[in-house]
Amino acid sequence: MTTDLFLNIDTSAIDWARAQFALTAIYHWLFVPLTLGLAVIMGIAETCWYRTRNTFWRDTAQFWQKLFGINFAMGVATGIILEFEFGTNWSNYSWFVGDIFGAPLAVEGILAFFMESTFVAVMFFGWKKVSPGFHLASTWLTGLGATISAWWILVANAWMQYPVGCEFNPDTMRNEMVSFLDVALSPFAIDKFCHTVISAWIIGAIFVVAVSCWYLMQKRETKLAVESIKIAVIVGLVASVGAAATGHKSAQSVAEVQPMKLAAMEALYNGGTDVGLSAIAWVSPFDQMDYLYRESAPLKVEVPYALSFMATNDFHGYVPGINDILNGYTKSDGTREPSVDEKIARGKQAIAALAAYRKAKKEGASEAQLSSYRSTLTDNMQYFGYGYVKDKNDVVPPIAVNFWAFRIMVGLGCLFILYFAVLLLVAFRIPWLSAITRRLLAIVCLLPETEADDRCNITTLPKWHYWVPIILLPLAYIASESGWLVAEFGRQPWTIQDMLPTWVAVSDIGSAAVALTFILFLILFTTMLAVEISILLKQIKKGPEYSS
Repeated sequence: MTTDLFLNIDTSAIDWARAQFALTAIYHWLFVPLTLGLAVIMGIAETCWYRTRNTFWRDTAQFWQKLFGINFAMGVATGIILEFEFGTNWSNYSWFVGDIFGAPLAVEGILAFFMESTFVAVMFFGWKKVSPGFHLASTWLTGLGATISAWWILVANAWMQYPVGCEFNPDTMRNEMVSFLDVALSPFAIDKFCHTVISAWIIGAIFVVAVSCWYLMQKRETKLAVESIKIAVIVGLVASVGAAATGHKSAQSVAEVQPMKLAAMEALYNGGTDVGLSAIAWVSPFDQMDYLYRESAPLKVEVPYALSFMATNDFHGYVPGINDILNGYTKSDGTREPSVDEKIARGKQAIAALAAYRKAKKEGASEAQLSSYRSTLTDNMQYFGYGYVKDKNDVVPPIAVNFWAFRIMVGLGCLFILYFAVLLLVAFRIPWLSAITRRLLAIVCLLPETEADDRCNITTLPKWHYWVPIILLPLAYIASESGWLVAEFGRQPWTIQDMLPTWVAVSDIGSAAVALTFILFLILFTTMLAVEISILLKQIKKGPEYSS
């Protein structure tokens, strides 16, 4: 980790390293949410078999487990590559915080990965070799292992967003962990985990509904399709509402520790109290510097007071905008947040103090002199990363990406709540809603009210209804990936928030080598995705294998 303010940086290598990591992460996240979502569906199906001993439920569980297994294998392959990239492309980052960042990843590998890989074998091959109770436990433990694995990975990611439980050691030039519990149980990590995993259940639910609706279109596997839809619609509705609730909590965490991210998500150039939430606005993808000469985004339609409430749980709460954060502002508790220029100056003091400390120690300086340097370093360490920033505008993340990705995520999330709520009415034909249900079904199915009771049945819907979840499936992935775009683009330019910018974290490697591996990974991952989709489609077309 260098203390030189004027780093010799191959900007192309930085861009290629970021692109390669983004490519791997995006492909990896195509597999993970379906794994987490299907784990819940297949666990519920097998629980039904355990309670009823009806072989239909065992066949249903086995069918969804096969699709789970195909997807699980692909997720493991991309995940391993993702972790190796920290050492190959981001060696400065790995050196600087490896003691902290490596701990949750090590726990994930030792505990969660071995747990799920052990029980997944029992789940697939132990149907006739272990007791029904042990097999059911293995199925749930496989899903739990995948979820615990997600927990530790998200703990590591959350630490990058909100670094806690650590102290910088000037002798080793590393950040060292002082409290594992602070890292593992960070409020930011808990919020991120809950929101991420619950949103993954939405993808699993929509996948199951889409496959089931395809069977209904083909007029085959009707019972499996109907019963699977009933399970999936409950999981999907609970998850959709839960994602909205946990998203609100996550927004409050972001407002507290990453105010610039929230400002970028809202294209909020100038903050204040009683701030509205933008429903829509024109945020140009071609002019990142709009905030320098506009009061707010043009063509803005907003929900009054909503952003203040989302960020502070107070309709009149104060929310800083981009310019407020750049120029400094007074928080609601009366304390002053320094301007970015002040943070840059203090960051340079920290870097200079670190360089002076190391030089003095090498030359055998007195303890009093060393203590003075350490004191200066400690006082300014929270702004250490700003010392490498040349222009304060560099700390503003891509506004257009954050603004539009956030609206795609939230808009599609609302659509999923509506869809699962309507599907619940159709799938269960809730009798106690009587006339209201009939009218709603008539509206949903585009039928006269007199025909709604007879024709608005999950097995006799017009064909276009079955296409809806099939269309929603890729939209669910777009919503999920959009959430990650907000999380990661909103953190830019920081690898670790306020501590380490990306151009300091990258390895000292040539751009050509990273570009070559980027192209190879693009070909490899695209091939893997095509193979997985092909195998999934063949297995779906084949259908379940029923017991005699």
